[in-house]
Amino acid sequence: MAEIDLAPMLDFIMNLLIFFIITTSFVKQTGVKVTQEEAYTAEYKENGNILIAIRPNGDIWMDRRKVTLPEVRATIERMHAERPEDTVIITADKTAENGVLVKVMDQVRSGGIESVSLATLAQGG
Repeated sequence: MAEIDLAPMLDFIMNLLIFFIITTSFVKQTGVKVTQEEAYTAEYKENGNILIAIRPNGDIWMDRRKVTLPEVRATIERMHAERPEDTVIITADKTAENGVLVKVMDQVRSGGIESVSLATLAQGG
């Protein structure tokens, strides 16, 4: 009597499951949603390992948690020591105060990372 061997199919399913679990760990998020400003000169940048969000009320978010301004520098220093090639992308809400954005950028640069980008929407996007 002929039987169907399910072992190869189970191996395939397990490989798919492992693949999806691993790839979801590479998705970086700030933990909050902000409304970005549109820009005519927006360029797509593929790299950007550290994401920082600034809410309309001035709250700063990194790694899905709210941080204070001094914690930004400490976190950046720690991350920069672990992976010196990292870059930062700041996603500021279009109604957030400019002063908070400047202070966050100063803290990032003081933490050792010079490559800082601002996230915007492409015009019409």
